[in-house]
This record gives sequence, structure tokens and C-alpha cells, in this order.
Amino acid sequence: MGLNTILALAASVFGLALAAAAACRKERSVASWCFSVGMLTFALENLFGAMWREALSPERAAFWGTLTLITKSFVPGVWVCFSLTYSRGSARTLPGRAWFLVLAALLIPVGMSLVFREQLVPVSPYTEPGADWWVRSHAAAKTLSAFQLVAAVLVLMNLEKTFRSAVGTMQWKIKFLVIGLGVVFGARIYTLSQALLFSADVLVVTDVDTVAFLIGCALIVVALARSRFGEIDVYPSHAVLRTSLTFVLAGAYLFVVGVFAQVVARTGKAGAFQFQAFVVLLAFALLAMLLLSNRIRQSIRCIVSRHFKRPQYDFRQIWTRATQSMSNVFDQSGVCASAARLISETFNVLSVSIWLLDEQDRLVFAASTSRSEREANDVLPKLEQNFAAIRMLSKPFDLEKAEGDHAESLRRISLSQFRTGGNRVCVPLWAGNCCMGVVTLADRVGGTPYTVEELDLLKCMGDQIAVGLLNLRLTEEITRAKELEAFQAMSAFFVHDLKNAASTLSLTLQNLPVHFDDPAFRSDALRGIGETANRINELISRLTALRHLEVSLAEVDLNLVVDDALKALNGTANIKVLKDLRLEPKLRLDRDQLGSVITNLLLNARDAVGSEGEVRVKTAQNGNWAIVSIADNGCGMSPAFLKSSLFRPFQTTKKKGLGIGMFQSKMIVEAHRGRILVESEPAVGTTFRVMLPLNNKTA
Repeated sequence: MGLNTILALAASVFGLALAAAAACRKERSVASWCFSVGMLTFALENLFGAMWREALSPERAAFWGTLTLITKSFVPGVWVCFSLTYSRGSARTLPGRAWFLVLAALLIPVGMSLVFREQLVPVSPYTEPGADWWVRSHAAAKTLSAFQLVAAVLVLMNLEKTFRSAVGTMQWKIKFLVIGLGVVFGARIYTLSQALLFSADVLVVTDVDTVAFLIGCALIVVALARSRFGEIDVYPSHAVLRTSLTFVLAGAYLFVVGVFAQVVARTGKAGAFQFQAFVVLLAFALLAMLLLSNRIRQSIRCIVSRHFKRPQYDFRQIWTRATQSMSNVFDQSGVCASAARLISETFNVLSVSIWLLDEQDRLVFAASTSRSEREANDVLPKLEQNFAAIRMLSKPFDLEKAEGDHAESLRRISLSQFRTGGNRVCVPLWAGNCCMGVVTLADRVGGTPYTVEELDLLKCMGDQIAVGLLNLRLTEEITRAKELEAFQAMSAFFVHDLKNAASTLSLTLQNLPVHFDDPAFRSDALRGIGETANRINELISRLTALRHLEVSLAEVDLNLVVDDALKALNGTANIKVLKDLRLEPKLRLDRDQLGSVITNLLLNARDAVGSEGEVRVKTAQNGNWAIVSIADNGCGMSPAFLKSSLFRPFQTTKKKGLGIGMFQSKMIVEAHRGRILVESEPAVGTTFRVMLPLNNKTA
């Protein structure tokens, strides 16, 4: 048994271990299953390749070679699917063309390998003395290699897109897995190009795949130690595709390989070239790790600043990047996400979070490079919301040295993930006399202290971010004022039209006695009048309530309000309602208005689950908040609808809905100085949380 065979068997065992580790995860996803199947495919490919190398007859060599190439044909489809879904927040809502690409990458190579399996590995006896057999490359094998080459480039391109869209600790978690797969598929680009260039001696360069897989697996193990196969949610921009380095590198690599192949063909020194390819491959992997290391980049920046007597930062470049990154987004979350990414990359800080102040001086999560919105919302209700003192601060300050309740709360929401991340810093966001919120920085690479120059730069960047947020807020207020004006005009139009319809119905009722003896007319008229009158009254009452929202506070048991609202679901067949009412203190609220909110949410849940489903209703206390949670396992809503349409008037997903219920519910909850939060996922379900302050005294 030769060294190459031992390496192939080791690669097979390594791949099986990683496949099993991914399959045993508690939280499984499409990406984790694709990773497990992909590693299993690599393991079988190396196992069959080892048997191919050890074959003692042309017939056995043809058998194991064919089996190896058939297994190899499953690689494109599985890994293209993985690259499109790994750490993608929109993995469940991939467009149809993406799934078509996955099917094409799977079915075309597999179909070709099965149809032309007899011609994949033609084995011929050697004419030279002392040799047994050699492998020629058939046209079918070359075509299969061409498809696999394109798929390898697509996999690297999608992984690059995901990596470049991540930032901070999110990028740190997936870095080694991306590098490891980059080594594996980079080597495959090389070996597949050789299969296209050479028409004989196929086994000469296949050992490079084995060595590259071992290197890639070692890097993936580092990723496993960092994140335990954990995924992040990023939403890559389509602009990243247009600036992808994969096309450039793949083209340059294929050109160099072609030149080297000509050298090998002329000199015949394939064995030496194989070792050189391994050294170059290993050097590329080490270079990628160095270039992507935040610690190395920070050290280079400090050395240049210290020894060449130049400013540590190019202010003009930073200002240009800030202007360009925040000028292309037109919503608050987009501006905050761009700002957090810019600060993270400028100061080499892995954890950057932006929190905004609302009208009641309460912090609201905006963006982060280290945590999701769900994690942030789990922390906020537990805090004492006493951030009015932040409005007295005008400069960046060290959170470790700051005193006061507000400083303690800020330290709790800006937890460090690394012990060597240095001191945490808070940057107030001031736009003139208006404090928009704060930026918290933690986990700086190397724990480097912030210099006076950096603190001044942070203040300038904070002011610029605050001005952008204030402009957006003012623009949104103007937009809302115009929407409300249009809404009021439309309401008046509806009321006028409906009153005319009511007059028409009154005339119908007046004529009814004339045709009362006609049973058909009497039946149709009564049924139509009843249905239309109910609809008219419902529309008029809801539109009128929106125009004149008044809240009358009284001490009420919220559990009783929920019980009354649950009566709306009585008699609904095949819907399971689970009730868990644990809230003890009473609240000051408008029983009728809040009852209409809960009833509306319950009816929406009923419509979402259809004929067979489950609705879970829960009340509880979390800090100074009373929380009503209504969850269903229905159809869910898309992220785009949640973000831009859910709480806007006349926006609905129902065929017969008006799009007024959620708009009205939000107005009622905010009139109680509360908040309404929603989490939804298509085909999984929706959860609404109504949060009401326990010490609510004024509206």
C-alpha cells in the first residue's frame, strides 16, 4: 500500500467524521444537511479512489475508477446547494432560479455519469515493459469535468459572497470554514483543468485532491472549535456578485495551470510538478489565513503609523466610505447596519452594536455585528430603562470606568465574547441638540486601547451617523403625515360611499312590503340586506375608531381580557388553542380597546393556521413589562412584508382584508405606552408579543 493510498484512506475517515458531526447537530438546517452529505460524498470518493489506485488488473481499475467518477458527479449539486444556503438569512426563501441551478448542478453530472458509465474510465494495457495498464480520458469524462469545473467556481463565488457580507464576530465564526472549502474547491479547479488538458494518465494529479481535502478538513475543524457548526444570518447584496474576486482568481489560476501543463507535457516531470502543486496550494491557504486575520491587519496598521510618522487613519478615505455606504440606504435599519460595519472594519472591533432612543428614552435595537435582533430583544425587557442620563453625555467614554445605573445597563447589553478584547467604549449619537442613541464597541482585536485620535474619530463618525438617522426620522415623519392625511381623506370617502349604500338599502327595505308576497324576492332581499348592513357597520365603526382614537384607563386584569377575546375562537373546528395565563399584577388600560387588539391578533392567527393548526396564548411578567404572546404555526409572513407593510394602512395578505387591523392595533398599543413585536417565518408560523408597562399611568 503506497503513501497516496494511505492519504486517501485518511481523507475518507476524516470526511466521515465531519459528516457525522454535522448530522448530529441539535439544530439542523438545509445547509447542515448539505454539508453532511457533501462530506460523505468526499469520503466515499477518496475511499473508492484508494481502491482504484490499488487495483491489480485493468478490469478492477475500470470498476473502481467508474465508481469514483460517479460518486464525484454528486459533488456539484450538493455543494452548490450548501453555498447558497449556508449562513444565509434568506435560505428558506431562495428564488426559483436558485433551486433550478441546484437541480441542474445535481441532475446533469449525475445523469451523464450514469448514462456514459461504460466510457468514463477506459483502461488500456501499457506497451512499455514492466507496466500493467494506463487510463485514458474519454470525451464523456471531459464533458463531466467541464460541468464540475463550472460548479466549483460557483461554489467559491457563493462562499465569497457570504463571507464578504458578514462582519465582525459573524465573519470570525465562518472564516476558517470558508478558507477550508476554498482550498478543497480551489484544488478541484486545478485537477479538473488537468482532466480537460490531458487525454491520458488521469491518476497523475488526482492525489492533489486528496491532500487538499486533508488541509481543508483541518481548517474546518478549527471552524468547528470556534462555532460548533453554528450559522449566522446574512443577507448578501447582489452588488457583491458584480465585484467578486472568484472570477478573476479562477481565470488567472486556469491560465497558470495551462502554462504549467505545457511544461509538464514537454518535460515529462509530472511527479515533481505534483509536489510543487501541493506546496503552492499550502502556501495559498496560509496566505489566505494571514490576509483574513484581523490581528495581522491591526499590527500592520500600527507599525506603519509608528515608524513612518503618518496618521493611523486616512480621514478622507473613511469619510468617503461613510458617505458612500450610507447614501445608498433609505431606512433606519440599513443605515445602522452600514454604520456598524464601517466602525467594525475601521477600528478592528468585532462586536459593534447600535441602540436608538425612542420618545420615552427607551433603548431599541437597531443593528449589530455580533448578535441577532432576537437576542437583543431578549435582553432589553430585563433592563431598567433609565437612559435619560445618556442625553447628558456628549463624547465617547469608557464603559468600564463609567458610573451610574445607565452605565451598568449599557455594560449588560454590550457583553464581550473574548477576554482579551480590551475595554468597551460607548459613543453617544448627537445630531445638534437631539440624542439619537448610542454605539457600543467591544472585543477589539488584540485588546488595543483607544487613542485620543481614535476617540475623536469615533465622535465625528457618531455625529455623522446621528445626522443621517435624524434626516431619515424627519423624512419618515413627513411621510407619515402625508399618509395620515391621505388616510383621513380616504376614510371620509369610504364613509360617504357607505352612507350612500345604506340609503340604497333603506329604499330596498321600503319596497320590501310591496313585494312581500313574493317568497324568492323576500328571501334574497333579506339575506342581502343583512350581509351588506353588517359589512357597512363594521367598516364605518373601524374607520371612525381610527380617526378618533381615545383611551380610557382603568385597573384591569389582563388575563380576563384575554379570556374574553378567546371567545372569538369558540366553535372553530380543528384548531387547538393552548392557554397559559400567568400574569398576576393588574394594569391600567382601556379594556375595550386592548380587547379589540387581542381579538384581532387571535382572528389573524385563526386565519393563518387554516382548518387544522395550533394557537398558543400566554401572559407573563418580564421585569417591568406585562407581555401577551400569541403564536401560531400557520403560513407566516415574508421578511419584506414584515419590514415595510405589516403596520401600514391598507396593506394586507388576506384576499378579503382591508389592511386596517394591524395599523389600528399598533396605534392602540402605543397609546398605552407599549410596544408590539412580531417574529414570523414563511411556512413555520408567527408570534406576536404585546408589551405593556406595569406602571402605566398616562397615555
